[in-house]
Amino acid sequence: AVQLVESGGGSIQAGGSLRLSCAASGYTGRMYCMAWFRQVLGKEREAVAAISTGGRNTYYVNSVKGRFTISQDNAANTLYLQMNNLKPEDTAMYYCAASRSWKGGDWCLTKMSDKYWGQGTQVTVSS
Repeated sequence: AVQLVESGGGSIQAGGSLRLSCAASGYTGRMYCMAWFRQVLGKEREAVAAISTGGRNTYYVNSVKGRFTISQDNAANTLYLQMNNLKPEDTAMYYCAASRSWKGGDWCLTKMSDKYWGQGTQVTVSS
């Protein structure tokens, strides 16, 4: 079975940096879409960043552009999210998602259907 395991979350002061990792296993072939989402308790899960297979294209929501960088190590089947200049509003549970499908960059970034999910890693940013 496909397994996605996130790590790297923690508590940090505003302005600091964290690097999240997502180790993917349990499948053969490629995941054509990999993405990060986040969710605050009581609110809907929201998109953060996405990347197409091979890292050719990356996609970000406006609120993280210029601060977050998504990347992947295909050999290690690992997805990363480098988060710089963190703000209190970045506080959330961060989830890794992956899909064998490709339905466009917007779909990869924003839609939650047809994706595998990890259990999440908590990021807490204090002011």
